[in-house]
Amino acid sequence: MKAKQVSNLLTITALSVLLTACVSTGVQMGSKKAESSVSGGTGGSNAEDANASLERCDRALGTVAIDEDTSSPWYNRMGRYGVNSTVPILRVMAQQSNCFIVVERSRRGMAHIERERALEDSGELRGSSNFGKGQLVAADYTIIPSLIFSDDDTGGVGGLIGGLLGGSIGALIGGSLSFADAQSVMTLVENRSGVQVAAAEGSARATNIKAGIGLFGGGGGGGFGGYTKTPEGKVIVGAMMDAFNTMVRSTRNYKAQTVDSPNGLGTGGSLGVDGASSAPAPAPAAAVSGMSLQAKIRKAQSTLNSLGYNAGTPDGKVGGNTRTAVKAFQADNGMNPTGRLDPATLNKLLAY
Repeated sequence: MKAKQVSNLLTITALSVLLTACVSTGVQMGSKKAESSVSGGTGGSNAEDANASLERCDRALGTVAIDEDTSSPWYNRMGRYGVNSTVPILRVMAQQSNCFIVVERSRRGMAHIERERALEDSGELRGSSNFGKGQLVAADYTIIPSLIFSDDDTGGVGGLIGGLLGGSIGALIGGSLSFADAQSVMTLVENRSGVQVAAAEGSARATNIKAGIGLFGGGGGGGFGGYTKTPEGKVIVGAMMDAFNTMVRSTRNYKAQTVDSPNGLGTGGSLGVDGASSAPAPAPAAAVSGMSLQAKIRKAQSTLNSLGYNAGTPDGKVGGNTRTAVKAFQADNGMNPTGRLDPATLNKLLAY
């Protein structure tokens, strides 16, 4: 081995020792090295020893349930990396952040609740145990996590180190370097309406130097054998925290999405569909009577658009497009084609 190669190998060995600093010791409770991105505990609004990078809220946004799709391919693969479920991690993050109040909705958790109620109904519980109905707290939102991860070998940095050493030794070291990547997508759904109110992506990466230096024999290279790879499970947790933090930040200046429909979401969008009914469903009389004039004009404009008359964007203002559309509508319906949105024309359009 050339002197330059030996020097580079010693340098890389020393750096690896400094980076991993892994020493076999007895069990150490509360070891920071064993923690993932999510650490500490929580009780009520209090967070103990939480990761300083976790976003926090001054007050809770609402109650939340966590729905993990156990039939997804990512869920089955996740166990290989030491993470059997994302739910406990998300529970800790949600409560430590004080952004959400977690409510139980898991199958086993709900079974525990039903069991206590059954015991009370059977008379086995003490008096005034108060496990009757009407006490469960509704989940305002649901958090739905998903994961994408890979632990493929990456030739970038590995190739660089291999180039420094050269030959078969360089190929061994370079080929032993890989990256563990994880990406998480988190969605927040409002349960009463079923509307997705927030979505965020997060990611994390860890460098992994694999043992395999035993091929060098018992010399200095053998020291690599004691340094295990970075646990992929911690990378997954890091990606989840990144996504959660991004989701929380995106809700800080939350503004609800709107559509050009006078009756609100789900009552007709601005994109037409071929073959769909040309006439919109009639609005309830009580709803129409409670509308402002501008809201009535917007509804009339939406109706005209749905009927094939181009009234432009429903904005509650009677412009040139609206007058042209009204005039054509009046002519087709045996009315005096003035183009004015008079009470008779407006009421006819509102009746659709």
